[in-house]
Amino acid sequence: MKGFFIKKAFFDGWDNLIAIALMNIAFLAVIYLGFMAFLAFSAFAALIIPLLLAVVSVLMGGSASAVHNYSDYKGDTWAALRKGIARNIRHSLLFAIVLIIAVFNVILLIPFYLSYGNAFGIIISVMLFWVEIIIVLCLPYYFPLMNHLPADRPLKTARKCFIIVGDNFGFTIFFLFYNLICAALSIFTIGMIPGITGMQLAAEDAVRLLMMKYDYLEENPDADRKHIPWDELLYEEREKVGPRSFKSMIFPWK
Repeated sequence: MKGFFIKKAFFDGWDNLIAIALMNIAFLAVIYLGFMAFLAFSAFAALIIPLLLAVVSVLMGGSASAVHNYSDYKGDTWAALRKGIARNIRHSLLFAIVLIIAVFNVILLIPFYLSYGNAFGIIISVMLFWVEIIIVLCLPYYFPLMNHLPADRPLKTARKCFIIVGDNFGFTIFFLFYNLICAALSIFTIGMIPGITGMQLAAEDAVRLLMMKYDYLEENPDADRKHIPWDELLYEEREKVGPRSFKSMIFPWK
């Protein structure tokens, strides 16, 4: 399953490379404006940083709809982005709150308690560090679960992120390292590829495959959860991705 996930994420990204890059430019523009505002009005950092994270989260709510189409082999981008921003606003705002908590946890709370220099400060800092780890593991699943389970409210979607992490811990650790590699590549490409949008697409692909597992378990309640017949479940997906070569990537019309 992990091997096919890598293949699908790569080719889904390749097939929609230009649109992903354009959406990443939008993210970069927002981040740049936020950074310039921070430099110009650093006294209002406590307001500027949350506002920037909120705008990025709302934009991610829109791009989540676009990458959902990519994962489903559909090309609609801009209509999905526009509609997604409005439709997913509540999920985006909860995502922003969690993101703000995570950022201020790192830049304010953990250093503050470490500055105590005693056992109490260390214990609180360690607890906050583990909160940060949990957030990092759970957040990538949030918008994809919103797409796959649209009837769920934001808090219910957030709770299901914990379930996904706990039930698929091995894959989650693998996915964490995958995202770290993607983050490194994004720095190398100045945020263009894969960037935020490309990483969202990978998360969408990951949840899409995990949902196949849960659909199978729902249909086969007595099945062994540790031995999922991935070859059978992924047959149609493999057919859709198809055999791909370097030549077909560069010259798709040949």
